[in-house]
Order: sequence, then structure tokens, then C-alpha cells
Amino acid sequence: MSAKRKPPTLQQKKEEVNKKAILWISSGIALLIILIIVLIVIAQP
Repeated sequence: MSAKRKPPTLQQKKEEVNKKAILWISSGIALLIILIIVLIVIAQP
């Protein structure tokens, strides 16, 4: 029974990690874009 119960828990953990990774990556990219825009605006004479 334990062998049958382990796979679903592993899949759920992987899905949670993937969702968190997607959120972190998307937030990081958004922050980088905002920083680049701010730097361009500041650099303009």
C-alpha cells in the first residue's frame, strides 16, 4: 500500500514546486523589466 501511496504525493509536490518556480521566475522577469524601464527613463536627458 505504501508503494501505491507514494507516487501521487510526489506528483503533487512536483506540481507545487513548478507553480512556485513559475511565480518566482515571472516575478523576477517583471522586476527586471521595471528596473530596465526606470533606468532608461532616468538616463534620458
